[in-house]
Amino acid sequence: MQRKPPTEVEAPIPPGRVAAGDFSIWLRTTEASLRSGSSGANVPCGTCRGCCRSSMFIHIRPDESKTLRRIPRALLFPAPGLPKGHVLMGYDDKGQCPMLIDEQCSIYEDRPQTCRDYDCRVFAATGIDVDPQTQAEIAGRVDEWLFSYETQESHHEQAALKAAAAFLKDNRDLFPQQRLPSYPVQLAALAVRVYTLFSDRQGNEDGPPQTDAAIAQAILTMMSELPNEQADRLT
Repeated sequence: MQRKPPTEVEAPIPPGRVAAGDFSIWLRTTEASLRSGSSGANVPCGTCRGCCRSSMFIHIRPDESKTLRRIPRALLFPAPGLPKGHVLMGYDDKGQCPMLIDEQCSIYEDRPQTCRDYDCRVFAATGIDVDPQTQAEIAGRVDEWLFSYETQESHHEQAALKAAAAFLKDNRDLFPQQRLPSYPVQLAALAVRVYTLFSDRQGNEDGPPQTDAAIAQAILTMMSELPNEQADRLT
């Protein structure tokens, strides 16, 4: 696809904000990462260690042998609802990952795929909230992210993504129980997967109306077409 001329002049990043990158490039990269399940995210974290200090359980798959060798077995326990061999690593009494030592990940080169995939820009992109009590550092960073928009299409894409996220948050009753993700980051990832269902609704009010039930069914169909491993990451 040929890019259109920029719709706005790139402005300096205001004080207190952090450049999140071009929105459309971020979206394409995130979609590819979700499809592959192994490419990870390239996040400009800087000195932020919010995700390492936010009381999160880290899922580690049985094929992550290098990671499993680096983490003391006493820190791992079976992952509920997942096949044998899938484990979780918890956090200490301060909500900090036990592998974070002196403000650095002590196993960074062999860190879990979950950590490689985590990108808190997804909250800024989708409008899904982070718990400011248990994840205050992440919530603060989300407020700082500032995307740039090279084309008008980028704005339309984010509008569709936010519409998808809002639909998922507001219409849980239209989905079978426990079918939608319970964690905000998984719900945001699902919004990235299904936002195209909402693209045609942006700026096209003359099209035929679609009921919420029909949209929910379309989302369930898309979820059913995911490979099993990818579907597991959304539950």
